[in-house]
Amino acid sequence: MVSPMRRDPEVGRLLLSILFLAAWEAGSGQVHYSVQEEAKHGTFVGRIAQDLGLELAELVPRLFRVASKGRGDLLEVNLQNGILFVNSRIDREELCGRSVECSIHLEVVVERPLQVFHVEVEVKDINDNPPMFPMLVKTIGFHESRLLESRFPLEGATDADIGVNALLSYKLSSSEFFSLDIQTNDELSQSLSLVLRKSLDREETAAVNLLLVATDGGKPELTGTVQLHINVLDVNDNEPTFDQSVYKVQLLENTANGTLVIKLNSSDADEGSNSEIVYSFSSDVPSAINTKFKIDPGTGEIRTKGQLDYEEMKSYEIQVLAYDNGTPSMTGHCKVSVKLVDINDNTPEVSITSLSLPIQEDALPGTVIALIMVSDRDSGANGQVTCSLTPHVPFKLVSTFKNYYSLVLDSALDREKLSHYELVVTARDGGSPSLSATASVSVEVADVNDNAPTFAQPEYTVFVKENNPPGCHIFTVSARDADAQENALVSYSLVERRVGERALSSYVSVHAESGRVFALQPLDHEELELLRFQVSARDAGVPPLGSAVTLQVFVLDENDHAPALLPPGAGAGAGGGAGGGELVWRAVGAGHVVAKVRAVDADSGYNAWLSYELLPAAGGARSPFRVGLYTGEISTTRALDEADAPRQRLLVLVKDHGEPALAVTATVLLSLVDSGQAPKASLRESSGPASAEAALVDVNVYLIIAICAVSSLLVLTLLLYTALRCSATPTEGACGPGKPVLVCSSAVGSWSYSHQRQQRVCSGEGPPKTDLMAFSPSLPQGPGSTEERQPSDSEHLGKPRQPNPDWRYSASLRAGMHSSVHLEEAGILRAGPGGADQQWPTVSSATPEPEAGEVSPPVGAGVNSNSWTFKYGPGNPKQSGPKPKKQTQVSFLLRHKGEASQPLQ
Repeated sequence: MVSPMRRDPEVGRLLLSILFLAAWEAGSGQVHYSVQEEAKHGTFVGRIAQDLGLELAELVPRLFRVASKGRGDLLEVNLQNGILFVNSRIDREELCGRSVECSIHLEVVVERPLQVFHVEVEVKDINDNPPMFPMLVKTIGFHESRLLESRFPLEGATDADIGVNALLSYKLSSSEFFSLDIQTNDELSQSLSLVLRKSLDREETAAVNLLLVATDGGKPELTGTVQLHINVLDVNDNEPTFDQSVYKVQLLENTANGTLVIKLNSSDADEGSNSEIVYSFSSDVPSAINTKFKIDPGTGEIRTKGQLDYEEMKSYEIQVLAYDNGTPSMTGHCKVSVKLVDINDNTPEVSITSLSLPIQEDALPGTVIALIMVSDRDSGANGQVTCSLTPHVPFKLVSTFKNYYSLVLDSALDREKLSHYELVVTARDGGSPSLSATASVSVEVADVNDNAPTFAQPEYTVFVKENNPPGCHIFTVSARDADAQENALVSYSLVERRVGERALSSYVSVHAESGRVFALQPLDHEELELLRFQVSARDAGVPPLGSAVTLQVFVLDENDHAPALLPPGAGAGAGGGAGGGELVWRAVGAGHVVAKVRAVDADSGYNAWLSYELLPAAGGARSPFRVGLYTGEISTTRALDEADAPRQRLLVLVKDHGEPALAVTATVLLSLVDSGQAPKASLRESSGPASAEAALVDVNVYLIIAICAVSSLLVLTLLLYTALRCSATPTEGACGPGKPVLVCSSAVGSWSYSHQRQQRVCSGEGPPKTDLMAFSPSLPQGPGSTEERQPSDSEHLGKPRQPNPDWRYSASLRAGMHSSVHLEEAGILRAGPGGADQQWPTVSSATPEPEAGEVSPPVGAGVNSNSWTFKYGPGNPKQSGPKPKKQTQVSFLLRHKGEASQPLQ
């Protein structure tokens, strides 16, 4: 038969729960969907991309993904249309058990920029589980002496569904002896009992078979059945009875093993053995009860047997039997309802999902670094968790949804100050005492190129001796970059510029990795005293950063230049070769200056301080001349007489004060003449026999032809050599002596020539050039053409003199001496006796003489100037004294550094 169902209170509670759930969802502010359990694969759940405000085209570029903790891949999103669909079987009972609320929480993460959305998908129950009884056939012993309305409790069916699908109704097959009574307790559970409606008579009816059917409230309805086999027992008339049918007990979940739960007490109206009661659990209680509780058969005490856990099972309902020892035995029944009280015995759990590690040191505040989820299995205040972060770090926690937090950047980072952070996230519940759990987050700060290489000082001074070997190491620059890896990889390079007419890279180079600076070629102090340049240091970051340091390289002078003799001035007897010589009147007195040796040194300092010394003549003969130690002036030591040779050959040693000292030798040829000697010679020639004069003319003609032929051949050779040199590729600037050049001049039917060396001078700019040295020809001069200058008192003194303050030649003059001298005007040769005076270019020496020739650089010429302008003059002023008696011939020889003096041939 169908038992009456009291469903009105149950329906009201269900509606109240549904309204509460709807209100909670509306307040959560998150996207909410619902789907029925057991939905097929591909079932539409919702348009998640549209609901979250995301464009379909940006799902893939922004790395759209869905994560669900512990839910596997139940739901998936189609990135083509943004639809959330069912991916695999969803079983609500497996996910949530008998919980009223069952939802799948999804975390939707998109990047660029990083955004996190929380989506809740409610799993709705369907009626997919039929009611289940503990057993299919239940055997019951029922005494025939039982009174009408006697009750026998039955174990009801269970339904894994919830809500309406779990509301069960029972129907008992028709019977004249029994009916089904259903009672609903406070826990919405139902108590079933068989009620005796008609007295039993074992002799008439020994057994009764009934079918109990349980039907749930789902659509369609599902049913479960149990077969009741009732045996009618005879003998004992009174059954044990309890003072109440249901006992309620509360226990802490941490109750120790063996703790007394309750002591049951039942009574039996019979006497003797029929009143002796034995207690036991019903045979159909769940196995979990037998593992957690035990009952003393004699006393009825129920004690704990195992460890109770509120998070595993919140309550237990224990069916207890009390049967006597009568024959047949009679049984009494009661229910013990045990509820567990939660205590704070579960520490919070922290789960961290890193998203953006390592983090760039230039990340903006608010950048999300990690997602943190906390949970606690306890309930109430014991399950309320708060999160905190290690103090004094540039990070903070931001609550996003319920127990979800985001670890975000709170202030700017600097990897150079601190490159690694060990963060500790502490989750603490609200229990008393509270429990906490910690989780570590290791945050690496990634380097960005925000530091330029730096040098220890902005400028370095380096001293290098000149004539260094090519490729020698002169200095090492080093820059430090505070960044890491490729951002700290420093490379060095020159800041290119022009040094004069040449590029800086032709002088020095820098190794890109080590910063070693090398001199690519020998440095010349006379060419370049100071080389100032910059070295750039640049790292390998993107974009690269760099800085520069200034190097001042001072080239120290060495004594690498021998003194150089200057061309002789008109009327002065100095030079560097052999020519016609200098005429000196025998009538001059002691101390008279007859010639002057002029020389310069391209070095500087003591290396350019020159001294002059007269070498002794061959054979040990005492010379009537001397030379000034620092002036180079050749003067007489006594009055000249007839015993002195008419031709005097003087060797003057010019040396500097360097270490070691370098020297050059000048040969001075003096011709001693008496006054009137030249006219007398002319008279003798005119009065000679005609045959001798004709022979002399023939000899002169042959000599002129030979000299012209040789000169023409030499000119052709020079032209060919010049053409080859112009067409050839310039060499690396090697310096060496050139070929000799003959310079011819005409003088009254007779020819004389001087042998001159051609010297190539390296100036560092352009091809080497040739110095042209001019010498006066061997021509007699008429009286009065050259007048002698009386020496001053100082010139009679033999003591050495210090050089004048300008003995250190300026850079312009030294550069001029390195360069070739271009004569802008041709010297005027005297045609013969009585002809015009010849003029030769003269160069001023270290001791200025206003009357002598001057040399000055062109306008705008610098250290490397190659062009000089000579002013022409008579050289020395007219000197007063007696008229010359003889003509004196002076010539000079120029020798290179290290060349030994050769006797005049």
